Amino acid sequence: MEALSRKRIDEEKVSLEPDEFMDPETLKLEILSKYPPKVARKKAKQIIVNRKETEEKYPEIQANVRTIPGIISQRGCCYAGCKGVVMGPTRDIINLTHGPIGCGFYSWLTRRNQTDPSTTPDGHNFMNYCFSTDMEEREIIFGGEKKLRAAIQEAYDIFKPKMISVFATCPVGLIGDDVHAVTKEMEEKLGITIFGFSCEGYKGVSQSAGHHVANNGLFQHVIGLDNTVKEGDYKVNLLGEYNIGGDAFEIERVLNKCGITLISTFSGNSSVDFFANSHTADLNLIMCHRSINYVAEMMEKKYGIPWFKINFLSAGGMSRSLRKIAEYYGEQKLIDRVEEVIAEEMPAVEKAQAEVRPRLEGKLAMMFVGGSRAHHYQEMFREMGMIPFCAGYEFAHRDDYEGRQVLPNLKVDADSRNIQELEIEKDPERYNPRISAEELEALERNNIKLRDYEGMMTDMPSGTIVIDDISQYETESLLKTYKPAVFCAGIKEKYTVQKHGIPMKQLHSYDNGGPYAAYRGAINFYHEIDRMVNSKVWDHIKAPWEKSPELAARYTYRPG
Repeated sequence: MEALSRKRIDEEKVSLEPDEFMDPETLKLEILSKYPPKVARKKAKQIIVNRKETEEKYPEIQANVRTIPGIISQRGCCYAGCKGVVMGPTRDIINLTHGPIGCGFYSWLTRRNQTDPSTTPDGHNFMNYCFSTDMEEREIIFGGEKKLRAAIQEAYDIFKPKMISVFATCPVGLIGDDVHAVTKEMEEKLGITIFGFSCEGYKGVSQSAGHHVANNGLFQHVIGLDNTVKEGDYKVNLLGEYNIGGDAFEIERVLNKCGITLISTFSGNSSVDFFANSHTADLNLIMCHRSINYVAEMMEKKYGIPWFKINFLSAGGMSRSLRKIAEYYGEQKLIDRVEEVIAEEMPAVEKAQAEVRPRLEGKLAMMFVGGSRAHHYQEMFREMGMIPFCAGYEFAHRDDYEGRQVLPNLKVDADSRNIQELEIEKDPERYNPRISAEELEALERNNIKLRDYEGMMTDMPSGTIVIDDISQYETESLLKTYKPAVFCAGIKEKYTVQKHGIPMKQLHSYDNGGPYAAYRGAINFYHEIDRMVNSKVWDHIKAPWEKSPELAARYTYRPG
């Protein structure tokens, strides 16, 4: 069985020779030399060459700080994190944007979240609709609360939802509309759960603030409403999985095959009913640490549900995570079944790896995406023989890079204080510790650590580059210097990268691909990257006269 140690060293991880590429420190100095001195001092703390300082310590990176005005960033806003990321994939909540129509349109179906309405009795699916109060000049001047009441009433009359959530955008916060008072009033009138989010786009430094706001809202208004205990020997919640391109479908297929019951996913392919019942699970599994760790911690404090970090992206990550779940429960029946499932799934994976590796071996990959994807996908590239050389997040905090051991030393700044920290106490009736102190010690002796995340930097080789909140200029410097075989980011970077003649893979919305999770997803990803990297189209980015600018001609002289 594979070791589960936090400090595992993967045999397939490629070490980088110092003279193989341009020295990363030299590139860092070149990038910083183009910035004004004040900007350079700040950016120097966000561009890190990943080298261990001690056995346990990695370089400190500056993260979760404001983007410098004038620098083109990948980031989104607080509203995007709240509505677009966490709440958006939930099919039977009417997510109503209180603001101009552009805000609602921006967050409408942008991430290709998929859902299966047949898994709930009423079959509601509101994800195809864009709900907005469409605030215009009149509401900005005279206030929009009247229009918000009318919009809630209209949504209820037409669709009869079980729940409505309202999202405040920038103008709402600036003019002072009270979405919480309006939603409370309408909740009493209509008799369904209606609640608001103060997720104005300018709040916090990035969409990370919106994730936190959304976590708080779900915990206060939805989680714990249904105490029905479902059947199943091993009941889990999957947190931070948004079913982009059908990832959650593939993960659930494998979990079901192992005999593991999925109570709720936050929030891919999810329903109000699943959220309401999620406190009855035995264990919380976290995929995207940054967007959802708040819910995991609050559920542990109130209900006694432990959590640990997993990775269902890549075949190796999937296998390790399944084994970790089995070791947590400690029942031989589950341990044996997990090994059987891995043995059934891996031959097709190994066949696909053997097909693509000769064409991809040793090629460079870079990834700058949100959540934990920039970490998780590195193993997927290593499984193809590629080298993940540069990586970073859009909205991470230091613990996402360096591990949660840095949390006690983090200072809470003014931006973070804008986000409410809920005071959570044990539920007097429903608090039920799923694991004793003795069992916890036994798990830790077997290198299964709960409430822990080692961070991305611990899993990257020495000499690789880590950049937080990468700018457009830094992106182009990496492309020109290292000419990677593939660059992974979001839609805003897509066409800039392609104009350099480099394939660009969106890991936010998957372009038109997916699923990429679990075993079949890994196979899809291998073939997709092989197709992109080895396509002949990249040879035609430059016109013939740009490749060979010399003119060739034959002159003929005819006298008279």
